[in-house]
Amino acid sequence: MYTKKQWSKLPMTLAVLLAVGVFCGVMLSNRTAKHRPPGNKVDKIKLPEGFKAEHLYSPSEEKNGSWVSMTFDDKGRMITSDQYGGLFRLVLPPIGSTEKPTVEALKVEGDTAKVAMGYAHGLLYAFNSLYVMINNRESAKFPKGSGFYRLQDTDGNDQYDKITLIKPLKGEGEHGPHSIVLSPDKKSLYVVAGNFTDLPKMDSYRLMPNWKNDNLFPFIKDPRGHAADRHAPGGWIAKTDPDGKSWELVSAGYRNSYDIAFNEAGDLFIYDSDMEWDFGTPWYRPTRVCHATSGGDYGWRTGSANTSPAFADFLSPIMNIGQGSPTNLIYLSDARFPAKYKNTLLAFDWSFGIVHGLHLKPNGSTYSADHEEFLSGAPLPLTDGAIGPDGALYFLTGGRRLESDLYRVYYGDYKNIPAGANTVKPVLTTEHKQRTDLEKFHAVKDPKAVETSWPYLKSPDRFLRFAARLAIEHQPVAEWESKVYAEKDPQTLIYASIALAREGDSTKVGGPILKGLTKIDYAKLNDLQKQALLRAVELTIYRTGQPDAETKQAIIAYLNPKYPSPSALQNRFLSKILITLEAPKAVEKTLGLIAKNEKFDDKDNEMVTASADLILRNPQYGLDLAGLLEKMPPQQQSFYAIMLSSAKTGWTPALSEQYFKWFHKAFSYQGGRSYIGFIDKARQLALKNVPKDKVEYYNKLSGAELLTGSGNDLVKMYSPKGPGRSWKLEEAVALVQDSLAHRDFDKGKMIFSAVLCNRCHVIQGEGNDVGPDLTQLGTRFSAKDMLESIIDPNKTISDQFGSIAYTMKNGESIVGRQINEDANFYYIAQNPFDSKTIRKLGKKEVVSTKMSTVSVMLPGLINSLNPNELRDLVAYLMSGGNKNNPIYTEASAPKGGK
Repeated sequence: MYTKKQWSKLPMTLAVLLAVGVFCGVMLSNRTAKHRPPGNKVDKIKLPEGFKAEHLYSPSEEKNGSWVSMTFDDKGRMITSDQYGGLFRLVLPPIGSTEKPTVEALKVEGDTAKVAMGYAHGLLYAFNSLYVMINNRESAKFPKGSGFYRLQDTDGNDQYDKITLIKPLKGEGEHGPHSIVLSPDKKSLYVVAGNFTDLPKMDSYRLMPNWKNDNLFPFIKDPRGHAADRHAPGGWIAKTDPDGKSWELVSAGYRNSYDIAFNEAGDLFIYDSDMEWDFGTPWYRPTRVCHATSGGDYGWRTGSANTSPAFADFLSPIMNIGQGSPTNLIYLSDARFPAKYKNTLLAFDWSFGIVHGLHLKPNGSTYSADHEEFLSGAPLPLTDGAIGPDGALYFLTGGRRLESDLYRVYYGDYKNIPAGANTVKPVLTTEHKQRTDLEKFHAVKDPKAVETSWPYLKSPDRFLRFAARLAIEHQPVAEWESKVYAEKDPQTLIYASIALAREGDSTKVGGPILKGLTKIDYAKLNDLQKQALLRAVELTIYRTGQPDAETKQAIIAYLNPKYPSPSALQNRFLSKILITLEAPKAVEKTLGLIAKNEKFDDKDNEMVTASADLILRNPQYGLDLAGLLEKMPPQQQSFYAIMLSSAKTGWTPALSEQYFKWFHKAFSYQGGRSYIGFIDKARQLALKNVPKDKVEYYNKLSGAELLTGSGNDLVKMYSPKGPGRSWKLEEAVALVQDSLAHRDFDKGKMIFSAVLCNRCHVIQGEGNDVGPDLTQLGTRFSAKDMLESIIDPNKTISDQFGSIAYTMKNGESIVGRQINEDANFYYIAQNPFDSKTIRKLGKKEVVSTKMSTVSVMLPGLINSLNPNELRDLVAYLMSGGNKNNPIYTEASAPKGGK
């Protein structure tokens, strides 16, 4: 999610803050009192029935930094790393003990001097060595730059004295190199890196290294510059030997995956991140757990080129989780947990403090999963975790210099669960065996590969089709090009055409591929096959360029009558192809779909955690998410409008008028931080296609005056100037107590709106009535009372505006303000900015309810204001929005000036 620096630039939401009761809840533990000692740090942790948690150590309290990675060595000791500091080794007390761990700061004696190793996002003890994935820019303080290191004890004194740089890596920071895991056969190492880590030269590639954007959608890089210089294949997974001599690219196409994990069948899984700045755009993808098969490509691309699971040449996830910040993935084969947790992955989310449980089930050649919220807390910034030698789950919180803690979670009856009981014998389906057999042809030339793989292009199993196509692509094109042109089966022809478009001579294959595809009887295809055919056409045009006139007309004649389609997803593909080919009436048809406000059923991105459920998990991120959900952009409209920005022909004055008015409306929606910038970039591209004498007119019609100079944000009447500070109650009270006279009423009113107070509160009849009317605030409360509510929102919470935590039968906790109830349902509002969006909870599914005792507001949200801005805001609130209030007319001069 956002960094501290990024968050400091976002408007702070005093709207909810001043209510001190509106939606005043984050999820609390539903454990009974006997399981949670009062005041203990485990009190905030929600666990499944029968599990217990222990707080073992606080690195930050002991001045040992903020820990983000861990591993266990061959003696059962834990080794950890500070994100911005050194390595530590811990001897842990047994389960149930009240003793503290013994903590040792590790020093490594190099050839010349003892060097503190650290800055590690990944640690692994294997092959009598400690492998360290350093993620850091070289500096005088820490001369070890990003790279994959091996530490060894050569003299047997239980200290590491030899440092070997196995592989230097170019990339650092939170999208740099991350984790290391041991292969199931314990002979190899697998490493994972984020999309800001350059892919080093590999000795072999399981996916073909000819990646491109492969998208006819207008390519707009993030207008704020994020990942502007990053290209395919994005984040990657590589395999190497213990000495790091041979490297193989295994899978790629991820954004910023921190961790990977194997199951007993040798299948590899990864937890990929989202691009939260893209929230609300048509190409947004949520965080997701993926099956990282051999050569698997999950299609991350920068900016608007990001791909969708609907693209037939990429793979789809096992499960979309939702918004968040993935940090860790664990497979529970070594845990001493109940049988329910066999075949289970645990996925850690840093932002919202949730450990998601995915109970894997074989599904063809891959897996599906059932979801469980295994563990959660607020706040609980999860970084790394591992199953210890005792079968317990150990996990860390911290990162970004946040408060860091080490916890242990174990099953209460673990002594009756033997070690190894959670390891299962793999259930290998026929399709699984077929897939792994096909994967043997990846990265090798084999005369049997094409003949063996070709029939599987017709398979209904997506991962089998992918493995077969990739096996064919690895073989010389001359061995199979003629088979493509001779193929009669429609599905086989579609996927063979995708392979040839990717690997064939781009100057020769385009026309033959496209002519072959237009001979397929479109009406006889199912929806998935239609999507694949359209994707094959798009890919071929992208790779081979505009077709010759005859082929172009053949494609238009084939597809134009099918546009618009009843399928919104197919319309996305059709609009891309037909607008690119300048098909007759393509512009008019696309504008008609915008006017129709066609709904897009985005099944490919359905999430197991609803965005509204996350609002109250973490006020810092949740309140921003609340604003987005209140004014969510219409994604299908946005898709068509951005696509039309590339249309150079087909416009009439009436169509142009209709089109540019859409942008003005689009600026009223709220998406991720880059949403406004993307819409403006598309607007600017579109303006290049209008007559020169009309540019100024359409520029104004499309809302240019609404934008700041950068085009990334909307003009606001007022933005806090700062610099702010970490306001303490005594300091703030002293500042305003005798210095509110002659404050600036108009500026105070603008600050009230700028920090979104009016989104939830009414003053003098203006604003919204989600929270209390603040008109009489100054007649009932002192400035100290009001500031205390702002700085310490948990101290006093009004029952009138309190929220309720509902514990569901499935263990989930849902928090919201109850709006109504009837005999069968509770009706709750979860978004503090949107009380009209109601969620129904079946009373039969609710186990218990209780009032929340924690406010959703973060302490100190006034920290963005400087002293005079704080005075102006407090004066406006104390005046009840009345310009004639004596606070503005009394004779005493303000202290501190203006």
